[in-house]
Amino acid sequence: MMIPLKEYAEKHGIDPATARQKAGRGGYQTARKIGRDWFIDDAEPFRDLRIKTGKYKGARKKKEE
Repeated sequence: MMIPLKEYAEKHGIDPATARQKAGRGGYQTARKIGRDWFIDDAEPFRDLRIKTGKYKGARKKKEE
């Protein structure tokens, strides 16, 4: 079932503007723009691709040394 992207964003605790940007860049497989509004399948999994392990923490300092 397709739902508005704003509703999807609220369901997953993200900002609707962030979800629109990700949809515009093709970050969601089921997102479709109908007129001026974005719609997405409510079963689309939310994947946060940010690196949270700290792998790059201090990378600039290491490069300078």
